[in-house]
Formats: sequence, C-alpha cells, structure tokens
Amino acid sequence: MSFVCHHLTRTPSLLSSICRAAHSTRIVARGVSSTRIASGEHQEARARPRVVFSGIQPTGTPHLGNLLGALLNWVKLQRDAAPDDQLIYSIVGWHALTLPQDPKALSASRRDMLAVLLAVGLDPKRSVIFHQDENLHHAELAWILNCITPMGKLRRMTTWKSRLAASRNARDDSEVDESLLNVGLFTYPVLQAADILAYRATHVPVGEDQQQHIELCRDLAEGFNRTFKGKKPLFPLPQHVITSSCRVLSLKDPSSKMSKSSPDLNSRILLTDGTSKVRSKIRGAVTDSTLGITYDPEARPGAANLLNILAACTGEDVEAVASRYADKGHGEFKADVADAVEELIKGPRAEFERLRGETAYLASIAEEGAAKARELSASTLREVRTRIGLV
Repeated sequence: MSFVCHHLTRTPSLLSSICRAAHSTRIVARGVSSTRIASGEHQEARARPRVVFSGIQPTGTPHLGNLLGALLNWVKLQRDAAPDDQLIYSIVGWHALTLPQDPKALSASRRDMLAVLLAVGLDPKRSVIFHQDENLHHAELAWILNCITPMGKLRRMTTWKSRLAASRNARDDSEVDESLLNVGLFTYPVLQAADILAYRATHVPVGEDQQQHIELCRDLAEGFNRTFKGKKPLFPLPQHVITSSCRVLSLKDPSSKMSKSSPDLNSRILLTDGTSKVRSKIRGAVTDSTLGITYDPEARPGAANLLNILAACTGEDVEAVASRYADKGHGEFKADVADAVEELIKGPRAEFERLRGETAYLASIAEEGAAKARELSASTLREVRTRIGLV
C-alpha cells in the first residue's frame, strides 16, 4: 500500500467524500464517456492504453470550484483507469509566470499545490505527479511548436483576455487593456500544447473554457505529423475530456465563476477554511428574497449555485435536491449546504495541513515525479529532434 493511501485509510471521511463527489460526475470526451467509448474509431482507441495529462497552476490555495471542477475528477480518473493507462498530473509553474507573481509566494504555492494533490487522493505510485518546470522538455518542445504555429491561430485564442480580466478584477473582457498582454501570455496555448504532446497524451481533462486550446493542440500535432513524416505519425490527436460536474460560481456574484483572484475573500471557500468560516461564507452567500427553494439558474442564480454545490457534494441530481427544499427557508437550506461542504473538505483539509509541513517528503515526491516525467518525455523529444533535423 502506498504512503498516500496509507494515510487515506486513517481518514475515512476523506475517502468517502472523494468517492461520493467523484461518483457524482461523468467524464466525457466529445460527448463520449471516458469509461465507455462508443463503437468504431472510439472503440478502437479505447482498446489501446490511454495517456491522460492535465495540469493546474500553483497560484493560491485551491477553492471549492477547483476541488469539484477538476481535482476530484482527477481522483476519479485515477480510480477508474485501466491498469495500463498512464496518468500524468502536472503543477504548471511556467504557466503561472504569464501573470506577475511574487517569487516567495510562488515558491510556497508550488509546495502547497503538491500537498493538495496528495491530500485529495492522488497516488504518486499510480499517477505521475510533478512540477512542469522541473522537466525542460516542455520548454524545448514549446519553442519548436512556436516555430510552426501561425500567428493567426494565436490571435483567435480568446482565453488570454479572460485571464487578464480576472487578474484585474474587470467585469468582462471589454475592460481589458491589451497593452498589458505579454508574449508569454499570448503564446501560452503553445506551451500548453507542448505539455500535452511531450507525453503523446491521448486524453486531456480540462474545463470547457480550454476547449479552444485543445483544438489548437490537435492542429499543431496534425501539422507536425504532416510536415515531419516518419514511419508513422509521432503525435496522437488528444481528446478533450470534459467533466460534467457543476460550475461553481462566486458566493457574492453568481454571474461569475468562483475565483482565487476576487478581492472579496467571502466569495470563495478555500480548502484551508475551517468549519466556522465555511458556515459563515455560506450563510452570507447571495441568494434572493423569494420564499422556498427552486432551481432556476437564470432567475435565481444565487440559489441555483448553492443547489449545484449541495448536489455535487452529496452526489445527487440537482433537481431532486431542489424538490426537497421547495417549502423550506433559506436559513435551513444554507445550513445544510454548509454541512455538506464541510463534510466534503474536512478530510482533504486535515491531510493538507499535515502534509504541507513535511517538506522533505514533498521534495522527494516532486523529485521522483519529475524523474518519471523526464523519462516519459525523453523518447518524444529524441524523435522530434530527429525529424526536424536537430541531430
């Protein structure tokens, strides 16, 4: 039994919370279940081992949206993977540099994010968990791909505007000053493609807002294969794996996503928030004055957001949850949401607080993960250099 799983057995609430939340989501790749691939091309693809790659930036403490939207899905993928599937999860420090960072804070966040990934249930014996910036193959492949990426394709990428808007707490992309755009932020979709292609990943679990980047990655893979031919294509065309888990919105502004960068600390629930803070933030969440609880994301976005959160935490259908509270008041409803959130995060929170102090252990996990990642990507880069003539 691995070290991480050993600690999971001592925290049953963590394991049950993870399994319950993970069972409440369904992973799809272009509308196809990740655990059941349809006939034809997809059936043939699933017969081969999958290589799953995803990454998360080490910027700030993860919040409830990160947990429900990404991290628990990574745990589910790990649990449901076939024995010969390869799972690769990266803390993408180079992506963090596309916006200004405090060096000391970034260094601490790198370690903390690794502790978070272990605390939620990722097993370094089953999944490759590493810091992106400790594998230089990513940067090398990114430069090579930059040299074959048309500027027109990057100009059509729109997510850099939303990232700038979020960093400036702007209401929408129209308020973004393009003079703040640096080259790294403009070209980071190419680095993202390199992250994926360095491991010849076949499946990439990311949010729907990143689908445009996966399409670019597929275009670059196809373009490289066509331009630099070998006995067979070098890169597979990765599938975008979309999670059907809820989109967690700000507790104070349900018209926007829950975000680490919001100036209002009460707009988000952090993994490190204690019981009293969780209850206080949920109690102060924006709802409305309408009697009873109904699920209406358009007319009642605040109540709908809390219903989504409660359903995701308990593994139930959101409409079924809403029907239970149809004749109940907001106070009782919010109390139950707070209880469910606390039950979900208390295990990972305790494990994170324990792990973050074990710096030597975290350093050893990071070193082992980086060595595995470099070993996996080395053959790809050797073949890339050969095909383009850098031999």
